[in-house]
Amino acid sequence: MEVEVKLRLPGSASHQKLSSLLSPFHTKTLIQENIFFDGSNCELSSNLAVLRVRFSNLNDSSTSTNPQSVLSLKAKPIVSDGISRVEEVEEPLDPIFARACIAEPWRLLSVDSSSIIRRVKEDFGLGDREKGLVCLGGFRNVRAVYDWQGLKLEVDETNYDFGTCYEVECESSDPERDKKLIERLLEENGIDFSYSESSKFAIFLSRKLPS
Repeated sequence: MEVEVKLRLPGSASHQKLSSLLSPFHTKTLIQENIFFDGSNCELSSNLAVLRVRFSNLNDSSTSTNPQSVLSLKAKPIVSDGISRVEEVEEPLDPIFARACIAEPWRLLSVDSSSIIRRVKEDFGLGDREKGLVCLGGFRNVRAVYDWQGLKLEVDETNYDFGTCYEVECESSDPERDKKLIERLLEENGIDFSYSESSKFAIFLSRKLPS
């Protein structure tokens, strides 16, 4: 179970103000590309499951040609009062193979060694000619990571083809406590925020920015 504090920032000005405030605690910036897959009849999304390949590399020219890629399956998401809980399993995936799967999604189902793919086949009935995978596309995310007050804060700028969202995330074993710490940081520095009400994938599917 992945548990995160998720607070939405209203725009680029709030994002920039927070980024400047946290700059002494910056550890790295990741450039992420998120690509999603579903069954041809929405077998995954209709059951609140998300199959994603994420390409990620440091914002550094020396590593930009060697991105990492990770396959993940998320299920049973709950987002309430700025706290997200979701079942998640992740596995590394060869980035060259992952790129090939975007053009030919059936390739993903051929990875017999993957426990994620086994679950996709067994739990959602995918894998035969009639019930294969389709690529839904995705979005790009710039994630700045900060080590602040013992927390790993991730400040995101998520670029969809219909607009941009800004968010603060923090994976936590005590989300209520950590949410209060982050809220205090924002409030004391005059940075507006609201509780995130949906995942990035849900926003992507809706093709509409949160109001």
